[in-house]
Amino acid sequence: MRRTLRASGVKPRRLSPGSPNLKAHQERFFQSLKSECLGRMIFFGEESLRRAVREYLAHYHRERNHQGLENRLIELAAGIGAAEGTIERRQRLGGMLNHYHRRAA
Repeated sequence: MRRTLRASGVKPRRLSPGSPNLKAHQERFFQSLKSECLGRMIFFGEESLRRAVREYLAHYHRERNHQGLENRLIELAAGIGAAEGTIERRQRLGGMLNHYHRRAA
């Protein structure tokens, strides 16, 4: 993991122990990842874990409402948010993650 981070140009920063509020946004993201995805599954190898995290990240950025953004999506896809049209459900990870939206008319 450290090699991957270094290769990506990420520089680690040490924080004092017991100070999660110094990185509250990261802590909240990992709490959401664990409670909404990782804590509900059993993994049979690294690839299944990586696939689950990829699917969760796609859901998190494109389909999950965020309170800090006034319950809007981070990345608004074309056709999402239409006022009229049939309601559709997008499932990820076997139905564990769901997103409902209106199809553009």
